[in-house]
Amino acid sequence: MVAKKEKRGLFYSFAEVLLPRFPQLKKKLKYAGMEKTPVKFLETVVKSTVLLSFALILLSAIFLYYMDLSLLIEIPVAILIVLIVFNYFMLYPHARAVKRKKELDYEIVFAGRHIVIALKSGMPLFDTFVGTSSGYGEVSVEFKKIVDKIILGVPTTQAIREVAQDNPSKYFVRFTMQVANSVASGADVGGSLEAVLDQISKEQMIKLREYSQKLTPFVMFYMLFGIIVPSIGVVFATALLSVIRPGSFGFTSAILIPVFFLIAILQFLFLGLIENSRPRYLI
Repeated sequence: MVAKKEKRGLFYSFAEVLLPRFPQLKKKLKYAGMEKTPVKFLETVVKSTVLLSFALILLSAIFLYYMDLSLLIEIPVAILIVLIVFNYFMLYPHARAVKRKKELDYEIVFAGRHIVIALKSGMPLFDTFVGTSSGYGEVSVEFKKIVDKIILGVPTTQAIREVAQDNPSKYFVRFTMQVANSVASGADVGGSLEAVLDQISKEQMIKLREYSQKLTPFVMFYMLFGIIVPSIGVVFATALLSVIRPGSFGFTSAILIPVFFLIAILQFLFLGLIENSRPRYLI
């Protein structure tokens, strides 16, 4: 079967030039579960960067014009905007891989127990994979890949290793590699998997305890820098400026609105940090 030739867009050639600068991109795309080739992904990133950067540069130029500032400032601003936007889009595979890892870690213990119970009841290994290929979220997607490879004639251990090498979850990799090693050595798969699952459960419990210990300082910093400092800071600045230059300075809406948005962004970052650091496990 002849492979379908990639459709080349306007920025395809430029993406090919950029590709050697990102040698780990192919692995990141596999970890993220993305089907795009590195060149096609870079082409999409370059296209999105051009469109978004153009809009932001135009807005910044309008802002500088109305502020009666020199438009020469727009040159470094434009370069900075392009770099920030490009690097932001390049973070997408990493962000998706992290999300995929969390989903895999969330279900792996229950899916693993399903396999162990099925094996101990006398069910063949392939049938246990088929049973686990639905109902366990992202874990089921990975087991479906193994099942599809085995159906196509790939040996069981090879199919497991091929799927595991592109997986971002160390728990999933440890579990499936234990299956592959047990099958290759002829050992009791159910017994060895049960020991691995117990170890994974203990590690997840330890991470949950570590998170509960980190939560107290997180909350303290949020209360301090997200609530107390901004509110007291505005009051203190108002009082100080009224003493230094009474009657000539005041906090108008032009100052308070940006301060409000800055406080909102700060609180959003704190809440996002707390939410993203929270481990999600089914144990």
